[in-house]
Amino acid sequence: MIDRQELQGFDIGKKSAAVVGCGGLGCNVATHLTCAGIGRLILCDHDTVSETNLNRQFLYKASDVGKEKVYIAAENLRAISPQAEVIAVSKRIKNSDDLHFAAGVDIVFLAVDNNEARKTVQDFCRGEDIPLVNGGVNGFFGTAYLWIPNQTRDLTSAGLLSSENKKTLSVSSTVGVIGALEAHLGIKYLIGDTQAAGYLHIFDGGEIRKLKIQ
Repeated sequence: MIDRQELQGFDIGKKSAAVVGCGGLGCNVATHLTCAGIGRLILCDHDTVSETNLNRQFLYKASDVGKEKVYIAAENLRAISPQAEVIAVSKRIKNSDDLHFAAGVDIVFLAVDNNEARKTVQDFCRGEDIPLVNGGVNGFFGTAYLWIPNQTRDLTSAGLLSSENKKTLSVSSTVGVIGALEAHLGIKYLIGDTQAAGYLHIFDGGEIRKLKIQ
């Protein structure tokens, strides 16, 4: 078995995470967590693979069209890290009760494209006192934010729930940057580094800026 501590300087084999959404962001987040050696990973999604997903959702291939995303993603992640416990939950998140599977995890990642789900997951994490990483993408612009309940400002304060749901453009390279950045923020938290919490990370014009949310 790989010695993660020797290979990368840290070991998160005893840590757990939930990723809500297995689209472009979710594929990136889940893959980076798996490659980093997460011990227990819970994936949640209700959708099936479509041809329009394939430009950015690299855990799926053309022959997967019509199949449930969460099971395909889990299977491919287990192939990357057989020692990881990868759990697939096929469910649409409508209220906090739908998130019972995430109770007790060390961190939750949001990889969805609608504010209703973001608000529901935020409320759940507030009640369970679980840190939350949110990501969002539109074209060549994207944001990532780590919220720690009772320590930093929430998604609402960061302006991440203020706009109405609208169709966004999905550029694979931007999705890759923001998905990796979400995973980066979460992994740093899991190894005890919380310096990035409360800062909105903005990717725009090929550079990343940080904005402290007061």
